[in-house]
Amino acid sequence: MNAAKACFILAVAASACPTTSFGQALDSAQARTPDLFARDRSVAVLDRPHPEYEALGTSIGAFAVFPRLQLDNENSDNVFAVENGPVSDWAFHARPSATLNSNWSRHQLNAYVRGDFVRNEKYHTENANNWSIGGTGRIDVLREFNIAAGADYIKAIEPRTSSNTAVSAREPIKYDQAQAYAAATRIVGRTKLMTRADIQSYDYKDGLDLNGVVIEQDVRDRVNTSLQGRVDYAVSPATAVFVAATGNKRNYDTSTVATPSRDSKGYELLTGVNFELGAVVRGEVAVGYISQSFDNAVYGDIHGFGSRTQVEWFPTELTTVKATASRGIEDAGVAGAGGYLSTDFGLSVDHELLRNVILSASVKHANDDYNGIDREDNRTEFGLGGNYLVNRNIGLAVRYYRTKQSSDGAASGPSYTVNRVVLSLTTQL
Repeated sequence: MNAAKACFILAVAASACPTTSFGQALDSAQARTPDLFARDRSVAVLDRPHPEYEALGTSIGAFAVFPRLQLDNENSDNVFAVENGPVSDWAFHARPSATLNSNWSRHQLNAYVRGDFVRNEKYHTENANNWSIGGTGRIDVLREFNIAAGADYIKAIEPRTSSNTAVSAREPIKYDQAQAYAAATRIVGRTKLMTRADIQSYDYKDGLDLNGVVIEQDVRDRVNTSLQGRVDYAVSPATAVFVAATGNKRNYDTSTVATPSRDSKGYELLTGVNFELGAVVRGEVAVGYISQSFDNAVYGDIHGFGSRTQVEWFPTELTTVKATASRGIEDAGVAGAGGYLSTDFGLSVDHELLRNVILSASVKHANDDYNGIDREDNRTEFGLGGNYLVNRNIGLAVRYYRTKQSSDGAASGPSYTVNRVVLSLTTQL
């Protein structure tokens, strides 16, 4: 499925580092060895090709360009995500984008630019000019050996529903984010080896409260680095066991009396199984141990059970059910907190009602347990929507979202409920 198709379907597509299999073909027999790590007997509803509804794009030499414009009209019944005195408003989103994809037989190069320009009918403080630019590339050194890399730069605002944002800010907090990764994957017989390095830089802009007092955000500026190694072993053509180890370091630019230095280092050790049961079920289940140690003793270390799990079920060719679960340690933007332990569970269903009509529903629950302060958040998100592909150039969509958060503890954050309805028109070439 090309990038333009992925954007055209209703669900938000997740990006990931390419993991095309690789290895050294020592002789013709080995070159004919089937991919023991492919999990492609079924195609998810949102990934299924629809050639008659896919954008054709424009060819430029060895590349194809896919321009796209999505126009959203969104109504929220709680614009500022507050517990008392919620107000409603309409927001208009213009989301232009363009994707550049190579069409080489080997190697790959992709680039993109996206925007999200928001204008509100009544509350102009919520207007925003968000944009991002980035790209990924892959070099196929050998048939079973590739090297991949990518980078992104983002200028955006924090949503009012973000648990880390400054609740009292007159306008949403703005931030810049830059990130890059490099990875290598190699298959030797039944063993797949993978390593990946990531770096992320965050730069938050100071805000103002309703009285014009500066809300200091420099204490959130940081650079995160991580290095991961993973080994998979195929015990059968449809099952592989693996171990993965990731180390990280988080360096903050500054600190204050209220928020001492939050520099830390940590690791994640996981083991699990990657599998495919015929054309019915596939996924990956990983469990293990996570730990984050802070340089300043004012914060208690975070450690315990960790998990990263995703399982897809295909009851029919027209329906995909996906279950996810994760438990990890995240950075906190709340004064006095070093970080928080985040536990998420999610379930989504996508159904192809007609060739050009796709229905989707999802529910997710998250628990955030902060360290350094007495605060625990519970958040439930529900989504329901449908996408109608008129032709290869036009698409229509309607979506409903409900977000409910409750926060407990002496340093509790906001508790709120937000309902949003979004009507979308998409054009693409």
